[in-house]
Amino acid sequence: MSSSVSIWLQFTLCAAVIGYAGVRLSRYGDAIAALTGLSRNWIGLILVATVTSLPELVTGLSAVTVAAAPDIAVGDALGSCVFNLAILAMIDLLYRRGAVYALVGPGHVMSAGFGVILLASVTLAVLLTGQGHMPAVGHVSLASLAILGMYLVAMRAIYLTEQRASGAVAAERPGMTLKAALMGYGVSSAVIVAAGIWLPLIGVELARVMGWSNSFVGTLFVAFATSVPELATTWGAVRIGAIDMAFGTLLGSNLFDVLILSLDDLAYFSGPIYAQVSPVHAVSALTACLMSGAVIVTLIYRPVSRVWHTASWASIVLLQLYLFNAFIQYRHGG
Repeated sequence: MSSSVSIWLQFTLCAAVIGYAGVRLSRYGDAIAALTGLSRNWIGLILVATVTSLPELVTGLSAVTVAAAPDIAVGDALGSCVFNLAILAMIDLLYRRGAVYALVGPGHVMSAGFGVILLASVTLAVLLTGQGHMPAVGHVSLASLAILGMYLVAMRAIYLTEQRASGAVAAERPGMTLKAALMGYGVSSAVIVAAGIWLPLIGVELARVMGWSNSFVGTLFVAFATSVPELATTWGAVRIGAIDMAFGTLLGSNLFDVLILSLDDLAYFSGPIYAQVSPVHAVSALTACLMSGAVIVTLIYRPVSRVWHTASWASIVLLQLYLFNAFIQYRHGG
Protein backbone atom coordinates (compact mmCIF):
# COMPACT_ATOMS: atom_id res chain seq x y z
CA MET A 1 0.00 0.00 0.00
CA SER A 2 1.41 3.38 -0.99
CA SER A 3 2.00 6.07 1.61
CA SER A 4 -0.56 8.41 0.01
CA VAL A 5 -3.30 5.75 0.11
CA SER A 6 -2.41 4.98 3.72
CA ILE A 7 -2.68 8.64 4.72
CA TRP A 8 -6.07 9.01 3.00
CA LEU A 9 -7.34 5.89 4.77
CA GLN A 10 -6.18 7.31 8.10
CA PHE A 11 -7.91 10.59 7.32
CA THR A 12 -11.18 8.84 6.44
CA LEU A 13 -11.08 6.59 9.51
CA CYS A 14 -10.30 9.46 11.85
CA ALA A 15 -13.04 11.66 10.40
CA ALA A 16 -15.54 8.79 10.69
CA VAL A 17 -14.69 8.24 14.36
CA ILE A 18 -15.09 11.95 15.08
CA GLY A 19 -18.37 11.96 13.15
CA TYR A 20 -19.83 9.14 15.25
CA ALA A 21 -18.61 10.66 18.53
CA GLY A 22 -19.95 14.06 17.48
CA VAL A 23 -23.46 12.68 17.01
CA ARG A 24 -23.30 11.05 20.45
CA LEU A 25 -21.95 14.24 22.02
CA SER A 26 -24.96 16.18 20.71
CA ARG A 27 -27.39 13.65 22.16
CA TYR A 28 -25.73 13.70 25.57
CA GLY A 29 -25.50 17.50 25.51
CA ASP A 30 -29.21 17.74 24.71
CA ALA A 31 -29.95 15.34 27.58
CA ILE A 32 -27.87 17.44 29.99
CA ALA A 33 -29.79 20.54 28.92
CA ALA A 34 -33.12 18.81 29.57
CA LEU A 35 -32.08 17.28 32.90
CA THR A 36 -30.47 20.41 34.36
CA GLY A 37 -32.85 23.03 32.98
CA LEU A 38 -30.03 24.81 31.12
CA SER A 39 -30.79 26.10 27.63
CA ARG A 40 -29.62 24.28 24.53
CA ASN A 41 -27.90 27.51 23.47
CA TRP A 42 -25.84 27.61 26.66
CA ILE A 43 -24.97 23.90 26.51
CA GLY A 44 -23.86 24.28 22.89
CA LEU A 45 -21.98 27.50 23.60
CA ILE A 46 -20.02 26.25 26.60
CA LEU A 47 -19.93 22.47 26.97
CA VAL A 48 -20.03 21.32 23.34
CA ALA A 49 -18.20 24.26 21.73
CA THR A 50 -15.28 24.00 24.15
CA VAL A 51 -14.79 20.30 23.46
CA THR A 52 -15.05 20.64 19.68
CA SER A 53 -12.51 23.50 19.73
CA LEU A 54 -9.87 21.57 21.67
CA PRO A 55 -8.22 20.27 18.45
CA GLU A 56 -7.66 23.89 17.38
CA LEU A 57 -6.16 24.63 20.81
CA VAL A 58 -3.80 21.65 20.75
CA THR A 59 -2.85 22.23 17.11
CA GLY A 60 -2.16 25.92 17.73
CA LEU A 61 -0.02 25.32 20.80
CA SER A 62 1.99 22.58 19.09
CA ALA A 63 2.42 24.77 16.00
CA VAL A 64 3.99 27.65 17.97
CA THR A 65 6.02 25.53 20.38
CA VAL A 66 7.06 22.31 18.62
CA ALA A 67 6.81 23.19 14.93
CA ALA A 68 7.68 26.91 15.26
CA ALA A 69 5.02 27.61 12.61
CA PRO A 70 2.87 30.54 13.82
CA ASP A 71 1.22 30.82 10.39
CA ILE A 72 -0.25 27.34 10.90
CA ALA A 73 -1.63 28.36 14.31
CA VAL A 74 -3.20 31.64 13.18
CA GLY A 75 -4.45 30.16 9.91
CA ASP A 76 -6.02 27.24 11.75
CA ALA A 77 -7.92 29.43 14.22
CA LEU A 78 -9.20 31.98 11.70
CA GLY A 79 -9.86 29.40 9.00
CA SER A 80 -11.94 27.44 11.50
CA CYS A 81 -14.01 30.55 12.22
CA VAL A 82 -14.78 30.98 8.51
CA PHE A 83 -15.55 27.28 8.10
CA ASN A 84 -17.83 27.19 11.16
CA LEU A 85 -19.95 30.00 9.73
CA ALA A 86 -20.12 28.18 6.40
CA ILE A 87 -21.52 25.19 8.30
CA LEU A 88 -24.50 27.39 9.27
CA ALA A 89 -25.26 27.72 5.57
CA MET A 90 -24.98 23.95 5.15
CA ILE A 91 -27.52 23.48 7.97
CA ASP A 92 -29.96 25.77 6.18
CA LEU A 93 -29.36 23.92 2.92
CA LEU A 94 -29.97 20.44 4.36
CA TYR A 95 -32.64 21.12 7.01
CA ARG A 96 -36.11 20.81 5.46
CA ARG A 97 -38.41 20.89 8.50
CA GLY A 98 -38.49 24.68 8.64
CA ALA A 99 -36.48 27.87 8.21
CA VAL A 100 -33.53 27.44 10.60
CA TYR A 101 -32.98 31.17 11.12
CA ALA A 102 -36.62 31.52 12.24
CA LEU A 103 -36.44 28.52 14.58
CA VAL A 104 -33.49 29.51 16.78
CA GLY A 105 -33.68 31.75 19.84
CA PRO A 106 -32.65 35.41 19.92
CA GLY A 107 -29.73 34.77 22.29
CA HIS A 108 -27.46 33.84 19.39
CA VAL A 109 -27.43 37.49 18.26
CA MET A 110 -25.25 38.36 21.25
CA SER A 111 -22.85 35.48 20.55
CA ALA A 112 -22.49 36.53 16.92
CA GLY A 113 -22.12 40.18 17.97
CA PHE A 114 -19.24 39.41 20.29
CA GLY A 115 -17.78 37.34 17.45
CA VAL A 116 -17.73 40.47 15.28
CA ILE A 117 -15.95 42.41 18.04
CA LEU A 118 -13.30 39.75 18.64
CA LEU A 119 -12.66 39.08 14.94
CA ALA A 120 -12.41 42.80 14.20
CA SER A 121 -9.85 43.02 17.01
CA VAL A 122 -7.79 40.28 15.36
CA THR A 123 -7.96 42.12 12.03
CA LEU A 124 -6.60 45.26 13.67
CA ALA A 125 -3.94 43.26 15.49
CA VAL A 126 -2.60 41.72 12.26
CA LEU A 127 -2.67 44.99 10.31
CA LEU A 128 -1.35 47.32 13.03
CA THR A 129 1.37 44.90 14.13
CA GLY A 130 2.58 44.68 10.54
CA GLN A 131 2.89 48.48 10.53
CA GLY A 132 4.67 48.53 13.88
CA HIS A 133 1.82 50.32 15.66
CA MET A 134 0.70 47.63 18.12
CA PRO A 135 2.45 47.71 21.54
CA ALA A 136 3.40 44.58 23.41
CA VAL A 137 3.82 43.52 27.02
CA GLY A 138 6.97 41.45 26.98
CA HIS A 139 6.59 38.93 24.16
CA VAL A 140 2.77 39.16 24.19
CA SER A 141 0.82 41.58 22.00
CA LEU A 142 -1.46 44.03 23.80
CA ALA A 143 -4.16 42.90 21.38
CA SER A 144 -4.02 39.36 22.78
CA LEU A 145 -4.54 40.64 26.32
CA ALA A 146 -7.47 42.75 25.12
CA ILE A 147 -9.00 39.75 23.32
CA LEU A 148 -8.66 37.65 26.47
CA GLY A 149 -10.47 40.31 28.50
CA MET A 150 -13.23 40.70 25.89
CA TYR A 151 -13.78 36.95 25.80
CA LEU A 152 -14.37 36.88 29.55
CA VAL A 153 -16.78 39.81 29.25
CA ALA A 154 -18.60 38.00 26.43
CA MET A 155 -19.04 34.82 28.46
CA ARG A 156 -20.35 36.79 31.43
CA ALA A 157 -22.78 38.80 29.30
CA ILE A 158 -24.08 35.74 27.44
CA TYR A 159 -24.54 33.85 30.71
CA LEU A 160 -26.56 36.68 32.26
CA THR A 161 -28.68 36.93 29.11
CA GLU A 162 -29.38 33.20 29.19
CA GLN A 163 -30.29 33.41 32.89
CA ARG A 164 -32.86 36.13 32.20
CA ALA A 165 -34.34 34.11 29.34
CA SER A 166 -34.38 30.77 31.19
CA GLY A 167 -37.52 28.90 32.01
CA ALA A 168 -39.29 29.69 28.78
CA VAL A 169 -39.96 26.19 27.44
CA ALA A 170 -39.29 22.92 29.21
CA ALA A 171 -37.50 20.37 27.09
CA GLU A 172 -38.75 16.80 26.89
CA ARG A 173 -36.95 14.66 29.47
CA PRO A 174 -34.64 12.09 27.90
CA GLY A 175 -34.64 8.37 28.69
CA MET A 176 -31.43 8.51 30.74
CA THR A 177 -30.17 9.79 34.06
CA LEU A 178 -27.99 12.86 34.50
CA LYS A 179 -25.10 10.60 35.57
CA ALA A 180 -25.40 8.55 32.38
CA ALA A 181 -25.59 11.71 30.28
CA LEU A 182 -22.49 13.18 31.93
CA MET A 183 -20.55 9.92 31.53
CA GLY A 184 -21.55 9.65 27.88
CA TYR A 185 -20.59 13.29 27.36
CA GLY A 186 -17.18 12.64 28.92
CA VAL A 187 -16.45 9.54 26.82
CA SER A 188 -17.59 11.21 23.59
CA SER A 189 -15.48 14.26 24.43
CA ALA A 190 -12.38 12.13 25.02
CA VAL A 191 -12.84 10.38 21.66
CA ILE A 192 -13.24 13.72 19.83
CA VAL A 193 -10.17 15.21 21.52
CA ALA A 194 -7.97 12.17 20.81
CA ALA A 195 -9.05 11.86 17.19
CA GLY A 196 -9.03 15.63 16.74
CA ILE A 197 -5.39 15.79 17.83
CA TRP A 198 -4.48 13.05 15.35
CA LEU A 199 -6.44 14.48 12.43
CA PRO A 200 -4.51 17.78 11.96
CA LEU A 201 -1.25 15.83 11.80
CA ILE A 202 -2.67 13.83 8.92
CA GLY A 203 -3.92 17.00 7.24
CA VAL A 204 -0.54 18.73 7.50
CA GLU A 205 1.22 15.69 6.03
CA LEU A 206 -1.23 15.58 3.11
CA ALA A 207 -0.71 19.25 2.36
CA ARG A 208 3.06 19.23 2.87
CA VAL A 209 3.78 17.18 -0.22
CA MET A 210 1.92 19.75 -2.34
CA GLY A 211 4.44 22.51 -1.57
CA TRP A 212 1.85 25.04 -0.35
CA SER A 213 2.54 27.86 2.14
CA ASN A 214 1.90 27.46 5.85
CA SER A 215 -0.77 30.16 5.84
CA PHE A 216 -2.67 28.41 3.02
CA VAL A 217 -2.30 24.99 4.66
CA GLY A 218 -3.39 26.30 8.05
CA THR A 219 -6.37 28.30 6.77
CA LEU A 220 -7.88 25.63 4.54
CA PHE A 221 -6.55 22.14 5.24
CA VAL A 222 -5.71 22.21 8.95
CA ALA A 223 -8.75 24.38 9.69
CA PHE A 224 -10.99 21.90 7.91
CA ALA A 225 -9.42 18.99 9.76
CA THR A 226 -9.81 20.57 13.19
CA SER A 227 -13.39 21.67 12.33
CA VAL A 228 -14.57 18.12 11.68
CA PRO A 229 -15.74 17.86 15.34
CA GLU A 230 -17.92 20.97 14.88
CA LEU A 231 -19.27 19.59 11.62
CA ALA A 232 -20.10 16.20 13.13
CA THR A 233 -21.53 17.58 16.36
CA THR A 234 -23.62 20.15 14.52
CA TRP A 235 -25.04 17.53 12.19
CA GLY A 236 -25.83 15.36 15.22
CA ALA A 237 -27.67 18.26 16.83
CA VAL A 238 -29.65 18.92 13.64
CA ARG A 239 -30.64 15.25 13.38
CA ILE A 240 -32.26 15.35 16.83
CA GLY A 241 -33.87 18.74 16.16
CA ALA A 242 -31.60 20.69 18.55
CA ILE A 243 -31.10 23.66 16.19
CA ASP A 244 -30.32 26.02 19.08
CA MET A 245 -27.52 23.73 20.21
CA ALA A 246 -26.14 23.59 16.66
CA PHE A 247 -26.02 27.39 16.41
CA GLY A 248 -24.65 27.73 19.93
CA THR A 249 -21.89 25.22 19.19
CA LEU A 250 -20.72 26.98 16.02
CA LEU A 251 -20.89 30.54 17.35
CA GLY A 252 -19.36 29.48 20.65
CA SER A 253 -16.54 27.68 18.84
CA ASN A 254 -15.74 30.90 16.99
CA LEU A 255 -15.42 32.83 20.25
CA PHE A 256 -13.17 30.11 21.67
CA ASP A 257 -11.10 29.94 18.46
CA VAL A 258 -10.30 33.66 18.74
CA LEU A 259 -9.37 33.14 22.39
CA ILE A 260 -6.96 30.42 21.22
CA LEU A 261 -5.00 33.08 19.33
CA SER A 262 -4.31 34.84 22.64
CA LEU A 263 -3.16 31.56 24.21
CA ASP A 264 -0.95 30.86 21.19
CA ASP A 265 0.59 34.32 21.60
CA LEU A 266 1.29 33.62 25.27
CA ALA A 267 3.03 30.35 24.33
CA TYR A 268 5.04 31.88 21.48
CA PHE A 269 8.19 33.31 23.08
CA SER A 270 9.76 34.70 19.90
CA GLY A 271 7.72 37.90 20.12
CA PRO A 272 4.11 38.90 19.40
CA ILE A 273 2.65 36.21 17.16
CA TYR A 274 0.97 38.76 14.87
CA ALA A 275 4.41 40.13 13.92
CA GLN A 276 5.54 36.72 12.65
CA VAL A 277 2.61 35.80 10.39
CA SER A 278 1.46 36.70 6.89
CA PRO A 279 -0.82 39.76 6.60
CA VAL A 280 -3.21 37.66 4.47
CA HIS A 281 -4.64 36.34 7.75
CA ALA A 282 -6.38 39.72 8.08
CA VAL A 283 -8.52 38.68 5.10
CA SER A 284 -9.70 35.58 6.95
CA ALA A 285 -10.48 37.58 10.09
CA LEU A 286 -12.36 40.23 8.14
CA THR A 287 -14.24 37.60 6.13
CA ALA A 288 -15.35 35.87 9.33
CA CYS A 289 -16.36 39.29 10.67
CA LEU A 290 -18.52 39.93 7.60
CA MET A 291 -20.06 36.47 7.84
CA SER A 292 -20.90 37.03 11.51
CA GLY A 293 -22.54 40.34 10.59
CA ALA A 294 -24.67 38.54 7.98
CA VAL A 295 -25.74 36.02 10.64
CA ILE A 296 -26.79 38.84 12.98
CA VAL A 297 -28.90 40.51 10.29
CA THR A 298 -30.49 37.17 9.44
CA LEU A 299 -31.30 36.29 13.06
CA ILE A 300 -33.03 39.64 13.48
CA TYR A 301 -34.85 39.56 10.13
CA ARG A 302 -35.64 35.81 10.48
CA PRO A 303 -36.33 34.97 6.81
CA VAL A 304 -38.56 32.01 6.00
CA SER A 305 -38.28 31.99 2.20
CA ARG A 306 -35.61 30.15 0.21
CA VAL A 307 -33.87 31.21 -2.97
CA TRP A 308 -34.91 28.73 -5.67
CA HIS A 309 -36.21 26.48 -2.86
CA THR A 310 -32.64 25.70 -1.77
CA ALA A 311 -31.41 28.02 0.98
CA SER A 312 -31.90 31.46 2.49
CA TRP A 313 -30.21 34.44 0.83
CA ALA A 314 -28.07 34.75 3.95
CA SER A 315 -26.75 31.21 3.54
CA ILE A 316 -25.84 31.95 -0.06
CA VAL A 317 -23.93 35.03 1.11
CA LEU A 318 -22.10 32.94 3.74
CA LEU A 319 -21.02 30.36 1.17
CA GLN A 320 -19.88 33.06 -1.26
CA LEU A 321 -17.76 34.71 1.43
CA TYR A 322 -16.23 31.35 2.34
CA LEU A 323 -15.29 30.70 -1.30
CA PHE A 324 -13.94 34.26 -1.60
CA ASN A 325 -11.62 33.73 1.35
CA ALA A 326 -10.51 30.34 0.00
CA PHE A 327 -9.70 31.95 -3.36
CA ILE A 328 -7.66 34.75 -1.76
CA GLN A 329 -5.73 32.26 0.35
CA TYR A 330 -5.05 30.09 -2.69
CA ARG A 331 -3.85 33.03 -4.79
CA HIS A 332 -1.57 34.12 -1.98
CA GLY A 333 -0.04 30.82 -0.96
CA GLY A 334 -1.41 27.96 -3.07
